[in-house]
Amino acid sequence: MALFIGVTLLTLVMSYFCNNTTQVQLNMGTDKRKGAVVRSRQRVLNLWICAGIYIILTALSACRIASGNDYWEYTEIFSLIAQYRPVATETGFNWFVRGMQALFGREQYLPIFAVVSIATVFFFVKSIYDQGEWFLGTMFLFLTNGYYFSSFNSIRYYLVLAIAMYTMKFVLKGEYGKFIVWICFAALFHKSVLLVIPVYLLAKWLAGIRFKLWHYVLGAVFVLSFVVCKDLYREIIFFFYEYYEGSAFDVTDYSLANIAKCLGTILLSAICYKTGLKDNERNRFYFFLNIGGLVLYTVGAFIPTVTRVAYYLIIGQVFLIPSLLMSMKDGIWKKLFIAGVALVFMAYFALFLKNAYTMDIRLLPYLNWIFN
Repeated sequence: MALFIGVTLLTLVMSYFCNNTTQVQLNMGTDKRKGAVVRSRQRVLNLWICAGIYIILTALSACRIASGNDYWEYTEIFSLIAQYRPVATETGFNWFVRGMQALFGREQYLPIFAVVSIATVFFFVKSIYDQGEWFLGTMFLFLTNGYYFSSFNSIRYYLVLAIAMYTMKFVLKGEYGKFIVWICFAALFHKSVLLVIPVYLLAKWLAGIRFKLWHYVLGAVFVLSFVVCKDLYREIIFFFYEYYEGSAFDVTDYSLANIAKCLGTILLSAICYKTGLKDNERNRFYFFLNIGGLVLYTVGAFIPTVTRVAYYLIIGQVFLIPSLLMSMKDGIWKKLFIAGVALVFMAYFALFLKNAYTMDIRLLPYLNWIFN
């Protein structure tokens, strides 16, 4: 636990000196100098900081051994893939594993975990640098929400989650071809990510329109459909993931912590509506994704492993919340809100670390192949 807290504090201290606001504005197309490269001392410092953060987070992830409740399960999957036996993993992942086995040997599983970690952390850090105008705030939420440490588990899922997070910028810039190509590539490793194609495009459309009565009616009908057509949704899910039906994952799970985070984000959005949401299409995009996450966590809680589906949506909170806080007028209230948000997520992180010792998570105690 001390190691996890130490890495978190170190990366946050480094993040404090990263000011990437200009880079985000250029990258997201909100600056008049579209495509321009701003060369400055701060930009060079930013790149060094991001490189340092990337190395630290990658080293911790890539050097782990036996950390994660599915770590040994994945080693068995690697063995089955090598024997060309039936597995539940996607074709792209199977090709990747066989390629790594051809390079390092069939029994060598450490390089596979390491390469996945290298790619996953890259997409996470790149996403934060490209889209998070307040780098420190975004990195703080990313770490305290447990997204990074949870990537030690479910390595395929967190790889595609990182890619989905990275592709948000293409949706916001209207580069839909790049977005679809990246998501189709990610689907070779975990096909659930295909969900984000309609969801992200819908959120982008909603972010750019002014609502009329029929929009609210249609939205209410859609939410109601999760109650009325529950069995139909389940049939669709089990068509793609047949092994989930009747399994330990096939349960209704209301994640109260995530519901609270979604509601808190909505409340903050309402408070900052005029300054940070009303005319900010990017924040509106993240806001509607947050609404979708809340729908999944409540009326869609019957979906097996609903959190994995909802994370594609609510991970936008790491961009939305800092942006809303920065949009507030300077003064005591802004400081109080920042302090309040920080305390809430520090408490969440403490609870996350406490639960990291449980058998169904097993992120702690941390072990690595260098010293253990």
